[in-house]
Amino acid sequence: MTDKTTEQIASKLKQIRLEKGLTQVELAEKAGINSNYYAKVERGDLKPLIATIEKIVKALGVKSSDVFPF
Repeated sequence: MTDKTTEQIASKLKQIRLEKGLTQVELAEKAGINSNYYAKVERGDLKPLIATIEKIVKALGVKSSDVFPF
């Protein structure tokens, strides 16, 4: 993923999380990942594996296409 793609995914994850009324900690717990790790993903500091993004997407209750910009 390019840095722009990473930023787009991070922004979309944050937008959806806020729309769902979840904190970063709540979402991380639902996704089964560390909350500090999730915060870095949401800031665009990390390029997570697709499998990790899928866990987050599932925890948000949305489709992958709602998050991926391609």
